[in-house]
Amino acid sequence: MNCVKAVRDYITKMITDTPGMKVMLLDADTTPIVSMVYAQSEILQKEVYLLERIEQSAREVMTHLKAIIFVRPTAASIDAVVAELKRPKYGQYDIYFSNILKPSQLERLAEADEHEVVREVQEFFADYLAIGPHLVTFNLPGCVGGDNGDPRKWDRDAFERIHQGLLAQLLSLKKKPVVRYQESSPQCKKLAEELCSSMSREASLFDFRVSTDVPAILLIVDRRDDPITPLLNQWTYQAMVHERLGIHNNRVDMSKVAGIAPEMQQIVLSSEQDEFYHRNMYLDFGEIGDSIKTLVAEFQAKSKKNEKLDTIADMKAFVENYPQFRAMSGSVSKHVAVVGEISRIASECDLFTLGECEQDLVCDGKHVEMVQSIKSILRAQQTTNQDALRLVMIYALRYGRTSDLDSFLDTLESVDVKFCREKVARLLDYAGDKATGRSSDLFGAKAGFSGAIKKMKGSLKGVVNIFTQHTPLLATTLESLAKSKLKEAAYPFVERPYHDKPQDVIVFIVGGCTYSEARVVAQFNENNPTMRVILGGSAVHNSEGFLEEVKNATAPKKR
Repeated sequence: MNCVKAVRDYITKMITDTPGMKVMLLDADTTPIVSMVYAQSEILQKEVYLLERIEQSAREVMTHLKAIIFVRPTAASIDAVVAELKRPKYGQYDIYFSNILKPSQLERLAEADEHEVVREVQEFFADYLAIGPHLVTFNLPGCVGGDNGDPRKWDRDAFERIHQGLLAQLLSLKKKPVVRYQESSPQCKKLAEELCSSMSREASLFDFRVSTDVPAILLIVDRRDDPITPLLNQWTYQAMVHERLGIHNNRVDMSKVAGIAPEMQQIVLSSEQDEFYHRNMYLDFGEIGDSIKTLVAEFQAKSKKNEKLDTIADMKAFVENYPQFRAMSGSVSKHVAVVGEISRIASECDLFTLGECEQDLVCDGKHVEMVQSIKSILRAQQTTNQDALRLVMIYALRYGRTSDLDSFLDTLESVDVKFCREKVARLLDYAGDKATGRSSDLFGAKAGFSGAIKKMKGSLKGVVNIFTQHTPLLATTLESLAKSKLKEAAYPFVERPYHDKPQDVIVFIVGGCTYSEARVVAQFNENNPTMRVILGGSAVHNSEGFLEEVKNATAPKKR
């Protein structure tokens, strides 16, 4: 199972099945779907003369060219295709939809093709964003909350998009899975049941004529079961970049970084197109610095330059002073720039002290000691308002509404952290111990439980890495699934039960996944070669995105 390959294969077939020079017309949804798996320069090398948006009607008439249309079957895109066919600008059209087309939509297209320029209409199920081979998303923050800010209900539009997207993902991977869901989550149950109903209704599409005694498993879980992972500071490369700089559709906006070179203001971080990133995306902060230092030192040796390269700042200065290095190793130079900015932020905001406190808080810190550590960090001038609020939120999830929490909130208000009490209250409503959709005992607070939070004893030369002690709940879930010990009462089957060890597993997190959990999946796949796991989420969150998710889920929608 490889989601990038599945989407790439669709795009490649579209292009190669239309020989000669052509134009590719996309909509707002399919543009990022294509760009995530194909560099624009790569597409242009395959006789694609132009990439255009279908809704931009002011395009030049070029009847000597053929056109490939690839859009989602939405009302807006159908309207745009109909308008295009009524006044065709190209000599031939091959039309591809990223999901199941309704008969009424097909009839509209046929009626609009007055000039008989359409050669074929097909469904190619590339209706999701493939961030990596085993990580997909739909970029839908705020997927729950309903009309009245009820965290037990779906946002209607988001539900339909995710439902359709997951169907497309299953069709693209040629899987008709057994579906399990988190019993405590009404959203998970509704999505699971609707997916099973759709697979039955579209039985012909899901007849892959591939016999297997081991069905795939689709496991649908709720973000509220683990609210800790998206709140923590991140210390591995990909997750840290997202937390501190933000990654959107594999792109990082560096334009606000002081002194950044023009060519570095918008950079692409793709594990499929960037070998250095592919090798180092899951390394911790110290290891990534060592990797970059090694590569810069190799070039330094080749160029016979002998300069001090002890720090990230030294490497950054070396790269900037030798333009030929950027020309020879553009990929590495962008990573030097990214790591340099993260290093600056870590130093200025004292993320090391903050990160150690967070890890102690969620793993095994004693309450009295933690209160003193938190007080010290909240008073520190280096602590940003956002980091201070996150820390207090983690405390609230760990210990609940205590007098110390009130004291922390007083401190936040004194430094003008806006709406901090409301934000903490919303978080506890969304994912506190008594919240609907929360079934895990993360901290072992209930009698008879040891807690779902684990310490990861990853080490360098035998020393525990204090910044990566916490392991996401997903790791425990996958371990239980692999051993056929995932409790059916907590994760029931929609239809037929299957209790043997699965081979192919798709985990979808309602409310968004994280890059930290993507790393868990990558490590699990590496350590369990007889199983293949894909992770999906309504969005891929950093702490800011997760808090926006909480806000959307607990606030009335404006329609």
